Amino acid sequence: MDVLPIILVVAFFQLVVLKQPFPNLENVLIGGLLVIVGLMLFVEGLEIGLFPIGESMADALARKGSLYLLLTFAFALGFSTTIAEPALIAVANKAAEISSAAGTIPNNPEAIADYAFGLRISVALSVGFSIVIGVFRILKGWPIYILIIGGYIMVMVMTIFAPKEIIGLAYDAGGVTTSTITVPLVTALGVGLASIIKGRNPLVDGFGLIAFASLMPMVFVMAYGMLIY
Repeated sequence: MDVLPIILVVAFFQLVVLKQPFPNLENVLIGGLLVIVGLMLFVEGLEIGLFPIGESMADALARKGSLYLLLTFAFALGFSTTIAEPALIAVANKAAEISSAAGTIPNNPEAIADYAFGLRISVALSVGFSIVIGVFRILKGWPIYILIIGGYIMVMVMTIFAPKEIIGLAYDAGGVTTSTITVPLVTALGVGLASIIKGRNPLVDGFGLIAFASLMPMVFVMAYGMLIY
C-alpha cells in the first residue's frame, strides 16, 4: 500500500503523458518486487533490532550517570551510522566524478577517491557533533527552536562566503545524511534518553536529533569546500 502511489505516478506519466512503454519491463517488475520485499524486511528489522537496541543503550548509559560516556557514545553513533549511509556514499562518489569532470579537482582516480572520502568524513564528523549537541539539549532541557534558528543563521552566513561549487552539494548533504541507517538509531537514542531522564517528555524532548543531523552537514560541507577549493 505504501509503494502503490509511487507505482501509479510512474505508470501514469510513462503511459499517459509520455505515451511510451516501459523500457525493460521485466527488469522494472523484478526491481519493483525487490523494493517492496526490501522495504518490508527493513521496517521489520527496525522494529525487531535497531529501535530496541538504541533505546536500551541510551537507558543503560543514562543510568550509569557518566556524561562523558554518554556524549562519546552519541558522537560515535552519529559518526559510524553516517559513514555507513548508502545514500551518502552514492552522492559523495557522484560529486567526486562531476567535480573531476568539471576540473575543480584533478581528474585521476586517487583525487576522485580522496575527494569522496573527505566529503564522507566531513559529513560524518558533522553528524557526530550534531548528535552530541542534541543529546546535551535533552539533558539540559533547552528549547530546540533556539538552536535550530541559530544553526540556520550560520548556514545562511556561510552560504555567502562558500564557493558556489559546493553550496548545492552542502545543502543536499543534510538530506542524504538522514537516511536508512542514521534515522532509526538516532531517533531511538533521543526517545530512550528522554524516557529515562526525570522531567523529560519523550514526545517533546526525545525527537529533534534528526533536525541537528540534517543541519550540521551543511555547515561542515561548506567549510570543507572552503578548504579544498
